[in-house]
Amino acid sequence: MSNDVAYPVFCTPDPFLALHTARRLMEFGRCEHSEVSAYAELSSVAEVRRMAKAMPEGWFRGASELEEFQGVPFEDQPALVVGVPASGLPAEAAAFEGRLPVEWEVWHLPVGSIEDAFSSAIGPNVGLINWESLQWPDAPEAGFHGESKHAEVTLLFNTRTRELDEPADDHTVLVHVRSVNIDGHQRREPYAHWLAAQVGLTVLGPAQRC
Repeated sequence: MSNDVAYPVFCTPDPFLALHTARRLMEFGRCEHSEVSAYAELSSVAEVRRMAKAMPEGWFRGASELEEFQGVPFEDQPALVVGVPASGLPAEAAAFEGRLPVEWEVWHLPVGSIEDAFSSAIGPNVGLINWESLQWPDAPEAGFHGESKHAEVTLLFNTRTRELDEPADDHTVLVHVRSVNIDGHQRREPYAHWLAAQVGLTVLGPAQRC
């Protein structure tokens, strides 16, 4: 488990306004090594097909039970469970039986390479965009040194939690900072408030563990 926490700083039913706002926050900490990843959970075969057409660079992996393939060699497990590119998706709808939702993801791409396309393609599905390897600046007036290891921005689609376990009709922007929990109190929370304020945002709720 990572040692950072994320605070909600913006929420809207408009996915493109959410993306625009997340980018403003991300750009405040962007540096030459910053990267972007994205993830979605696709609840139907039709949504898998649509995502494969819209975002063919992604990797698809079907659901499986924890014990389903215990003792089965990796090479003998179904390709959809192991993970396939868009071109490797089964042609038959029956192959998806018991494999929904199908996860789609891409990792560590250049900032700006997939965010617009993904925001257009996500539709009703739950998912996220995560910008990492950012660099939050010093905030001497708040008594905080900058940080990079735990500096991230996440845009949640159709959910309000990093676990993606609470469907919602809107989209939430999260700012990440290092977790310093002392006696149940997050000592870095004021830094999250400071970061949000630099781009005109406000922390809207409690920290989410990442």
